[in-house]
Amino acid sequence: MTDERNIEILKESEALLEGHFLLSSGKHSNRYVQCAKVLRFPDKAEEILKTTADKVRNLDIDIVVGPAMGGIIVAYELGRQLGKEAIFAERDDEGKMSIRRGFTIKPGAKVLITEDVVTTGKSSMEVKEVVEAMGGKVVAIACLADRSAGKIDLPVYGAIKLDIAVYDPEDCPLCKQGIPYEKPGSRKIK
Repeated sequence: MTDERNIEILKESEALLEGHFLLSSGKHSNRYVQCAKVLRFPDKAEEILKTTADKVRNLDIDIVVGPAMGGIIVAYELGRQLGKEAIFAERDDEGKMSIRRGFTIKPGAKVLITEDVVTTGKSSMEVKEVVEAMGGKVVAIACLADRSAGKIDLPVYGAIKLDIAVYDPEDCPLCKQGIPYEKPGSRKIK
């Protein structure tokens, strides 16, 4: 699968958005990847995530874990393609990431964390903390879109790497132009 085809899939799905966006990290951006728009089509999800599956296929992993919401479908599809168990982490009533619903991570289990989009890696690091507290070892992060620019301390494998401008709110040129932002993500920002 080529980057061109993966971009085409994002565009066909209306998942690559242009405008002014408030990211879950609190930063601002001029583009946003709304992966839910791709993941709503099982055939497109299978096709684009095959790129990611091919990149991680030779990693020694036991289980795939995706944080809710964005990582659930990605975890399922990558688990399916890799023939691995796929579970998810979710926020508890206090907003802390946890693994519930009877899911477990066996001590020593090698874990692949999955996400839809990785930018700052905040959700992935929260899941990593939970996995390690249960005795697991995180091997890497796999995603549909990698926007991390190499700023995460784990290997990140994405179907596509995107270089999208990110601004601190006080330095955002879109704010300075008076353009209102949208907050398309699922995480609440304090």
